[in-house]
Amino acid sequence: MKMRTWLKLASFTASMSAGVAVARNLIRAKRTIDIAGKTIVITGGSRGLGLVLARGVIERGGRVAICARDGAEVDRARSHLLALGGDVFAAVCDVSDRDDVLRFITTVEDDFGAIDVLINNAGIIQVGPLATMTEDDFEHAMDINFFGPLHTIYAALPGMRRRKAGRIVNIASIGGKVAIPHLAAYSTSKFALVGLSEALRAELSGDSIYVTTVVPGLMRTGSPRHAWFKGKVAAEYAWFSIGDSNALTSISAESAAEQIIEAFTRGDAEVVISPQAKLMSLLHGIAPNLVQEMLGLVSRMMPGATTTTSMVEGKDAESVFAPSALTRNSDKAAARNNEN
Repeated sequence: MKMRTWLKLASFTASMSAGVAVARNLIRAKRTIDIAGKTIVITGGSRGLGLVLARGVIERGGRVAICARDGAEVDRARSHLLALGGDVFAAVCDVSDRDDVLRFITTVEDDFGAIDVLINNAGIIQVGPLATMTEDDFEHAMDINFFGPLHTIYAALPGMRRRKAGRIVNIASIGGKVAIPHLAAYSTSKFALVGLSEALRAELSGDSIYVTTVVPGLMRTGSPRHAWFKGKVAAEYAWFSIGDSNALTSISAESAAEQIIEAFTRGDAEVVISPQAKLMSLLHGIAPNLVQEMLGLVSRMMPGATTTTSMVEGKDAESVFAPSALTRNSDKAAARNNEN
């Protein structure tokens, strides 16, 4: 009798799971958009993941509007994307400046028309022990990683609401789900972005505006060269860039970009990128105490603090270990993605 009950329960559970899968696929099919001919805004689009995403959009026939703070990088990215045959708008914009963002979004709408997809990709990474981080470092991370997306969303949202259509993509991080040692300011800002993104998803879906939260792990974009380091900067840069380069701990930027584009065209609520990030998120959900204990052990093995609190850019923190054979994949990605 008990066996028969368990079999019935298993059959019912399997039927329910199949029904949920069918319903999910039907909803996805209804929401899926073709980005050919549509306008996609990508902040931080001059290098790294943003540039790879711009290439992917162009390959699919989309029109790209990119922005970044460095004018020389923006010019190089514009030339690169135009050479691919893209319809490109590029401008200098500091996403932490609300007025600057409003000018950028307004100009895109005037020149390209309605914004169909907004991808909040611009961000800053600060690496180092908490003892070297200041409140200003936390504020700087929040200004770019949280308030930057908030500024662009508020600027682009009125047009999307009028049309009752649009996609918003927030590039968060596994560090916004699980706090990583020596990334306290970064994780804090990304946790905030995940919360904002999920709240917006719930509130805007009634207007057919679908918000996708992107949760990547390490990606081989070449970004360590432009991350910022404190403490024993050469050692911090070495572990970060080696982890970013290793195929066992990171995913290619091209694979990540493909998954992101597929997710927002379907209108998915969230996409966790890389097996490592999925595993970390799953373990933290099941056993958060154990994961925190493990991360505490990891923290004890990382470089210690120093008395200096000056910030050094990755490209100026090189050592015998980075660049080296251990960082070859990341170094190649940096050359491809305008990170040099």
